[in-house]
Amino acid sequence: MKSDNSIDYVEFASTDLDATKTFFSKLLDWKFEDYGPDYTAFTDDNMNGGFFKSSSVATVSQGAPLVVLYHSNLEGIKTLVTELGGTIKLDIFSFPGGKRFQFIEPGGNELAFWSE
Repeated sequence: MKSDNSIDYVEFASTDLDATKTFFSKLLDWKFEDYGPDYTAFTDDNMNGGFFKSSSVATVSQGAPLVVLYHSNLEGIKTLVTELGGTIKLDIFSFPGGKRFQFIEPGGNELAFWSE
């Protein structure tokens, strides 16, 4: 059942939809469904969203929101991010309550992973 006032769907721009789909399919096991050549939707157990083709994307330094994902093995997921073509934007650092790193996926979006 849907909850009132909760985030229900997230859309991202991507400069390369095929690369974005491949990256997140292998990294997070997201399932994709294309809706024409310029849009693809994704789903996982917790979240739904989509990517639209764009010639530009915004990063956190440009004011974009930062989507933070959780993973219990921060070093392992960081290695997988780079193996799949992601670029580390901020290496692992500590903050009150845990550690995290930020990365750019092949379509240009900046995201982060955190762990305790």
